[in-house]
Amino acid sequence: MKTTVRDSAEAGLAARAATPPTAHAGLDLPSDRLDPVSVLERQAASRVPELVPVRHGRMLASPFTYFRGAAAAMAADLAATPDSGLRTQLCGDAHLCNFGMFASPERRLVFDLNDFDETYPGPWEWDVKRLAASLEIAARSNEYGRKHRRAIQLAAVRAYQHAMNTFAGMSELDVWYARADVEDLKDMLKDQLKKARRKAAFDKTVAKARSRDSMRAMAKLTELVGEHRRIAADPPLVVPVADLLPGAEREDLEAVVRGMIGQYRNSLQSDRRRLLDQFAYADLARKVVGVGSVGTRCWIVLMFGRDSADPLLLQVKEAQRSVICEYGGMKTGRADLGCQGRRVVEGQRLMQTVSDIFLGWATVDGIDGQRRDFYARQLADWKGSIAIEEMVPAGMTAYGRLCGWTLARAHARSGDRVAISAYLGEDATFAHAIAEFAEAYAELNERDYDAMRAALRSGRITAEPDHR
Repeated sequence: MKTTVRDSAEAGLAARAATPPTAHAGLDLPSDRLDPVSVLERQAASRVPELVPVRHGRMLASPFTYFRGAAAAMAADLAATPDSGLRTQLCGDAHLCNFGMFASPERRLVFDLNDFDETYPGPWEWDVKRLAASLEIAARSNEYGRKHRRAIQLAAVRAYQHAMNTFAGMSELDVWYARADVEDLKDMLKDQLKKARRKAAFDKTVAKARSRDSMRAMAKLTELVGEHRRIAADPPLVVPVADLLPGAEREDLEAVVRGMIGQYRNSLQSDRRRLLDQFAYADLARKVVGVGSVGTRCWIVLMFGRDSADPLLLQVKEAQRSVICEYGGMKTGRADLGCQGRRVVEGQRLMQTVSDIFLGWATVDGIDGQRRDFYARQLADWKGSIAIEEMVPAGMTAYGRLCGWTLARAHARSGDRVAISAYLGEDATFAHAIAEFAEAYAELNERDYDAMRAALRSGRITAEPDHR
């Protein structure tokens, strides 16, 4: 039987009574809290060994880059915090750099969440806390004062709250169709950068995003080898399969990847299978991506359609168990669907307004001698982001509002928006509590970052400089 609006509202109010919004201000962690370096070491065990130092090097660049790679440690910490009891589909890693611009199938530039490696059902406030903590840490990195940092926190969380209250009163279809078209955000986005770059900043950012397509990616990532175009080597970030393995082993891996593409094809809609069939495999390379994802098996697949001027580059990325499930204690709820790649894809489709037309998944045997799950999407399709380090406080405040609205829209699609709205209420109690949490977590993050630096100095871990 479908839950009524009244039932949902009562459930939200009951949750508010059981776990008051003020309870979220605390960060009272257990005495046996997981050592953050141990969490990294545990993750390293399932990753490509020679890439683990690259991951560590990227994380050690700053407290903010450490935070980006430490989703697992934060998931474990969140499991020890008060829980509203209201569940939704989580992004699982909703820091501010995991929001951005990309193309819709209608060739509109939209703003949305864009990383779902950790998506899994869980308490909606966990995503809000990760977003808020990321804003606090980024603001500290930009050397904003405490007054500005607090204003950014309150703006982002209040935007989430106001948006959820609005979505609670909307019809199911209106919520489903709600989205943020970048052109509609022009007035807000154009003033986010420092004064020297404000003029035409928005137009340049949009133009840059729209230039990031398959043709540009091919020009940047490939070279002519005789009469054929191949992926160019840029070790350790990009290593063509021809350089990675000797002849027979290379042929075996390429055969596995070709088989994976065939299986991946079956996860697409029928019209998109027809489109994929027009492209033929040309080359393969291992690629390092992101910060926290470094060391997972990620491939670039170069394909061509009618000729060498008609490329398609797919990113095929390993999907491991979500840190929300692994460290956050979320053992119940929707299962992993038998494939971690499928978990990522279905979570992304549920939370995003629109998704890449080539988004799909596959499970294969034989890569590093293991059965592994993957998901695939276009490597480049109008993807763009705002330079966080170039924001002024007012700009980060506006950006935080946009991220808060976007996260609320994603949660409203998959959770009980009426219950969450009733829990939040109209006042600023929850926003102030989350701002307190974010400040406390930023201080914990700095201590964890220092612990990682100490582990490097002692030789417990190794790191390579960021080659980007």
